[in-house]
Amino acid sequence: MQSISVLKDLAGKKVILRLDLNVPLKNGKITDTTRIDKVLPTIKFLLKQNSKIIILSHVGRPKGKIIKDLSLKPIQEDIEKKLNEKINLIKKNIYEINKDLLDNFSEKILLIENIRFYPEEEKNDTNFAKHLSSLGDIYVNDAFSCSHRAHTSVCEISKFLPSFSGLQLDLEIGALKKITSNIIKPVTCIIGGSKISTKINIIKNLIPKFDNIVIVGAMANNLIEHDGYNIGKSLKEENVNSIVNEILSYSIEKNCRLIFPEDVVVANDLNGHPKIKELNQIKLNEMILDIGPKTVESICNIIDNTNTILWNGPAGYFENPNFANGSTAIAKKIVEKYKEDKIYSVVGGGDTVSLINSLNAVKDFNFVSTAGGAFLEYLEGKELPGISALN
Repeated sequence: MQSISVLKDLAGKKVILRLDLNVPLKNGKITDTTRIDKVLPTIKFLLKQNSKIIILSHVGRPKGKIIKDLSLKPIQEDIEKKLNEKINLIKKNIYEINKDLLDNFSEKILLIENIRFYPEEEKNDTNFAKHLSSLGDIYVNDAFSCSHRAHTSVCEISKFLPSFSGLQLDLEIGALKKITSNIIKPVTCIIGGSKISTKINIIKNLIPKFDNIVIVGAMANNLIEHDGYNIGKSLKEENVNSIVNEILSYSIEKNCRLIFPEDVVVANDLNGHPKIKELNQIKLNEMILDIGPKTVESICNIIDNTNTILWNGPAGYFENPNFANGSTAIAKKIVEKYKEDKIYSVVGGGDTVSLINSLNAVKDFNFVSTAGGAFLEYLEGKELPGISALN
């Protein structure tokens, strides 16, 4: 995979730049610009090289139909302000656009309207790819978060143009390699979520490589129950005993320490009064909503003795401050180690990113991924079509 960073002379070249500008919109306004902010360095790099940039991206899931509310207009306006650079949003049917037409636009950045307005995009269509490729001289993928999709502007287009990775994609792959292949040990994974079955492949892929895997959140409830404790009316996944047994036996086989809560915080409901309980004290009308102080201390001790950490999934129902203590303590401990330059930390997953955003701590982690599905599939060891295309 070749990076755009190696290219020195792009003056006059038309660069087709695939970005993921799929930001949350409410009443036509962007509510979180993180994905835009992360790709600005690539756009600035290409501007400095005096190339003409043709951006392809999407918002939402229009499924091949033109939906007014899923226009890239708010994104165009946001990037214009941040770069102080005029951007032309081209709403013309893409099949009516050619290279000569693009020369008529004076702007250095052209933004093609939502690429998913075309049904061919999600079909990884060869003819559509040929047309897209005819608009530029080189192709750059800086949309890691879309790279688990075999879509035309992510995969098939790369067959028809010299293709490169963008600066943000380089950072994402670099960070993931540091927690999956180029690891500085000891390495720990803190993983949460509501369903253990959705994370089983990640856990199985990480067990042979990791020293510690800490399971928290609702996933941990299945492990607590498996150990013979009553979990009351706590959230749990049904019919996963075989999965739990598989994880436990595999971790022993590969000498990976598996940790789950030794004490918890419970309440009668999501807005109830928090009570710290030992595992043998949970009542039938109570639900586990956070990890307890002993567990917090154990996890912090593990972090203290870790050089590399991956965190995906909060420790409890952090949306209610009464049950955010565990997640907050984990975040603060990792930040403390980061500031001492004693840990390499990677965070991913929407809830975990929301948590550290609420603590204004994003800058205090080595890498914060907003890639969602692509992030998780990479951790599972799956081959991502968009990365394979660049390779």
